[in-house]
Amino acid sequence: MEIVPALFVWGTFVLMIVLSFVVPAGVAIFIILFDVYWFLKTVYFAVYLRSSYKKLKRNLATNWLEKLNQEEKTKTSWKSLYHVILLPMYSEEYEVVRETFHRLLQSNYPKDTFLVALGLEEKTGERAQETGKKIYEEFKDSFGALIITTHPANLPGEKPGKSSNESWMAEEMRKQIIDPRQLPYERIIASVFDVDTQIYPDYFGVLAYTFLTTEKPLRSSYQPVPFFLNNVFEVPALSRIIGFSGTFWHLMQQSTPEKLVTFSSHSMPYQALIDIGFWHKDIVSEDSRVFFQCLVRYDGDWRTVPLFYPVSMDANLAKSFWGTMLNLYKQQRRWAWGSENIAYLFSAFKENKKIPLRQKLFWKFNILEGFHSWATNSIMIFALGWLPIFMGGQGFRITLLAYNLPNITQWILTGASFGIVTTAAMSLFLLPPRPEGFRWYHYFYYFISWLLMPITLTVFGAFPAIDAQTRLAISGKLRLDFWVTPKHRGK
Repeated sequence: MEIVPALFVWGTFVLMIVLSFVVPAGVAIFIILFDVYWFLKTVYFAVYLRSSYKKLKRNLATNWLEKLNQEEKTKTSWKSLYHVILLPMYSEEYEVVRETFHRLLQSNYPKDTFLVALGLEEKTGERAQETGKKIYEEFKDSFGALIITTHPANLPGEKPGKSSNESWMAEEMRKQIIDPRQLPYERIIASVFDVDTQIYPDYFGVLAYTFLTTEKPLRSSYQPVPFFLNNVFEVPALSRIIGFSGTFWHLMQQSTPEKLVTFSSHSMPYQALIDIGFWHKDIVSEDSRVFFQCLVRYDGDWRTVPLFYPVSMDANLAKSFWGTMLNLYKQQRRWAWGSENIAYLFSAFKENKKIPLRQKLFWKFNILEGFHSWATNSIMIFALGWLPIFMGGQGFRITLLAYNLPNITQWILTGASFGIVTTAAMSLFLLPPRPEGFRWYHYFYYFISWLLMPITLTVFGAFPAIDAQTRLAISGKLRLDFWVTPKHRGK
């Protein structure tokens, strides 16, 4: 099953080339229809993006602590909730980690309900240990509990990365804090954040409200919108566009909860973590895998509930421009490695006979289609549209269809560009407080930089996805281990 994603991707490219030679007219019609599909998809994207944005603005303007205290269903029950907050780190700078802890302190939610763990890796050495010590000394009295854990290196059956570290942290939190205090698992919500994640003041308020008002709170994950904006004024244009593109994609996904899978920073019931035995320790894509673990464990009775509320993370930034470009590619390739979940899901579905067939088919199609589109769509739009003309021979090139193919595709894609205009305009509204030296003409520069979108979709979208899925198929030494995105802040 690990071969399947790459087989579909390379099969698509080979078929496009072969059929452009054999039946160029058929491929030309397919390209036109595909471009129409792409146009409709941009309309779909823009409609759902606008809907999600309106809900997000409304949630940002709501006083959620006040709402918790006012509603009959939540005004007493929310006070008995506890929040386990897991912050796995690698070798991030002390200033990055400290800023995250300060944002936790700025939450308007009672901090005595926060059970915080900062998870270090043994292999990162003394510098990370020193960061942990400094964080503990500064914030040890700020929360209901703060522990610093160190994940041992080279444990059998583990792959180094977030997944094994998070499992270690969650288990240590249970041993050191939860069980000794006899806290009920079903009243604990676990939130796992990248160590550069900065929460907005009402995050835990909206999380508690959603948990208490959801129909099946113990059978649900809770997904905020990742805003890659912490350092948005410091990053190169390509990194900024990719960061905003990711933000808009996840914002749009909030309006299609039936397809929503947990990503990066998210929350879930601690009881569910106990039931599944925490995160799998030998994988890379732990954020989406934990969703599928729960889906299988509870016989399909699991979903992701959108919060329509943001958390802010870093856009990709290295110490040099080309270092940033390389890191962008590696980060996208790591995310695309989530195709490893296809083999897990298909195998688990085969073994679990209690999950309804319709639900199995739904998730099989969505996960396959999602990774296939990631790797192929932009190349089919921007690169393969001319294949029938080049390979169809003189007999096809003199036809009316061949003559009009470039014009038709250009008209359709020009119409589809309104989606880029929509996202470009919205990106200006999402910018954080402007730094000193930011002038009016910078808005214009930020707006026109969206013309780089075709590059980002292909070079930092399709290419790393093809890379990841091909490595997964070939396996061996080409398999990816967890790659930690370096967190660097400009000066």
